[in-house]
Amino acid sequence: MSNNSLETSLNECMLSTIDNPYNPFENFDEWYRFDMDKGWNSCGRLARILQISDDMSDEEVDFETEKAIDTIIKNDFLNVFIKVRPDSKIEPEKIETEPA
Repeated sequence: MSNNSLETSLNECMLSTIDNPYNPFENFDEWYRFDMDKGWNSCGRLARILQISDDMSDEEVDFETEKAIDTIIKNDFLNVFIKVRPDSKIEPEKIETEPA
């Protein structure tokens, strides 16, 4: 990986929802605002189960992040959470059931 901390690795991924029209890698502020306005709190949900430490390498953090995202998606009974990568094509879907 490059020394430029703004570059994303090929394995980097983020948690999002099927209704969010923004790619968090390209438009984080808009993505975050949409996510919070809808009540999904994807960042908070991920932070609650993510187990990382400062002494981990970038590759280890990416691996643990993807593992946590996969766990959230596996246990998502509403089927709204998705994994996105920097090059993901975002095609939002309308969700009939909003979070409580």
